[in-house]
Amino acid sequence: MDLTFTDEQEMIRKTVRRIMQEKVAPRAAEIDQKAELPMDVFDLFKANDIFSLVAAQEYGGFDGKLLTLCLAIEEISRVCASSSMVLGNQSLGSAPIALWGNEAQKAKYLPGIATSEIKASFALTEPNAGSDVGGMQTRAVFKDNRFVINGNKCFITHADIADILTVFAKVEVNGQDKITAFLVDGKAKGVTVGKKEDKMGLRGSSTCSISFEDVEVPESSIVGKIGDGYRIALDCLDKGRIMCGSQSVGLAQGALEAAASYAKTRVQFGKPISENQGIQFILADMATEIELARTMVRAAAWKYDNHEPDMMKFSAMSKLFATDMVMRATTNAVQILGGYGYCKDYPVERMMRDAKIFAIFEGSNQIQRLVIARSLLK
Repeated sequence: MDLTFTDEQEMIRKTVRRIMQEKVAPRAAEIDQKAELPMDVFDLFKANDIFSLVAAQEYGGFDGKLLTLCLAIEEISRVCASSSMVLGNQSLGSAPIALWGNEAQKAKYLPGIATSEIKASFALTEPNAGSDVGGMQTRAVFKDNRFVINGNKCFITHADIADILTVFAKVEVNGQDKITAFLVDGKAKGVTVGKKEDKMGLRGSSTCSISFEDVEVPESSIVGKIGDGYRIALDCLDKGRIMCGSQSVGLAQGALEAAASYAKTRVQFGKPISENQGIQFILADMATEIELARTMVRAAAWKYDNHEPDMMKFSAMSKLFATDMVMRATTNAVQILGGYGYCKDYPVERMMRDAKIFAIFEGSNQIQRLVIARSLLK
């Protein structure tokens, strides 16, 4: 396993760090406060060709490697976790097409997704089907040479701006329900974006319910084949979980830097609190866990890029460790800042709120433990 970076990857990492520090850091708190999707961040990423990281070279992308994408996501999340969803969700939304789409679907959508001219979303979760994907109730019925989709989805990231959605629905075949993935125009007749969730964290990323009422799509909108939907969802989530780990590492790194900086300037009992061994030990543990998580996530990304047989286990392990780690790191950062850490004037309060969701979405950490255990015991 070679985790050294190419010159091009290092260039991407440095470029993303620079633009985030210069353009987004000054307004990260405002993005959280307004709780609105920051469209200027889309424009910023587009102007700097950052969206090219989500697609393969033949479709206008950079190098098509998940490791490169994760380097960028980490640097974005270090400054603003909400902004990391701008790039991360574009990747997850395009994953069904990139991994399972036919050549016509790839040619139609991926070049536009690589520039953000086309914004993509992933519509899997339902009110009664979260971890239990098989419990979904959205259905697609074949009628008059078209499929008609009816159902409701919830917690769909950026559903309110999506040009194309991958919608998972059940299709009945010989009396059996087959989960199938469909490409649905976000502005199609019968597609209605509902409630926008008022969330604890990632407030600058929109999360919405969306309903489908007699939405007609052609047979050519099927990704893969009828019945491939469950496998498609799992394949996309394997990738998404590694990206989630990168978001967690970046956010934890930002919290560590904020806490260390504060500790060096905050004076109590006549000296900076950074001189207290208790504070030093907290910072040392934070730094150690961040480096462990960073290595795990990058190893998982390398395995994904190289199609290693144990990739699924590493995806789950890296997501599990990194997302539990970021909660500890941000909580400790708040503790180091004391009362100020509990106030919105300092970024660690926002960071702690942002951190919680990572152990929940892309498969809760309880599900990750099941995935890991099954891979060990099969």
